[in-house]
Amino acid sequence: MASSEGNQSRFTGRVHSYTLSRPGYPREILALLERECGLSAESRIADVAAGTGLFTELFLEGGNAVTAIEPNDEMRLACARLQSRYPKLTVAGGTAEHTGLPDRCADFVTVAQAFHWLDLQQARREFARILDRGGWAVVAYNERQMGGDAFHCGYEDLLLRFGVDYEAVQRRYPKESALRDFFGPCPKFRETFANFQLLSHEALVARIVSSSYMPTPGHPKYEAMRAAIDSLFAENESEGVVRINYDCTIDYGHLG
Repeated sequence: MASSEGNQSRFTGRVHSYTLSRPGYPREILALLERECGLSAESRIADVAAGTGLFTELFLEGGNAVTAIEPNDEMRLACARLQSRYPKLTVAGGTAEHTGLPDRCADFVTVAQAFHWLDLQQARREFARILDRGGWAVVAYNERQMGGDAFHCGYEDLLLRFGVDYEAVQRRYPKESALRDFFGPCPKFRETFANFQLLSHEALVARIVSSSYMPTPGHPKYEAMRAAIDSLFAENESEGVVRINYDCTIDYGHLG
């Protein structure tokens, strides 16, 4: 599997769309980790492949000190803007395989929506190195509903028609066996939360373009894709928005 460093350029030029349109994460995650893993305001968080800071901000809102590690320069800059509101945030360059952090510096190492880009063997060694004794690794995903009604079916069909390498990226997403292997020999635990977002037409365009496998302006498929998005929105909007449903999965455990 390619490392997160090798894939960092995929999101260059997509940061504005990403910031505008990607879903956040349910606050119930904090309650879960407090109950099951002893998360407290004193817990030190290393959020790896932090992107623009969507998962990072969840812990900052909870009062934690968070170090956000992100290899992409544009995304790291967007994440650093959170420092004006959260003085406990540190942002640094680095990858999941080579964070640059000292040994045993974190009580939780988290990675959200990026696990499929990692070299899992190298990342596991790195996470185990920076976790303090008794620390927890957490893998989060907002998993989009891929069918069930006209809008979600149409959304998936649009990605299949216009995605540059959508199906190849989908195949990278971790299977349950890969997650078990990552946490093994320790047990892995999972919790799932319902999540959703309401998107205007502009935000729907941004949501689709924010994905690394979709065409951007200047690509031969871009204009046809925009027309298809316009139709998808017009056919499914209600009061000026469409709703995307997600299952937010949280896998967590020790790394031994």
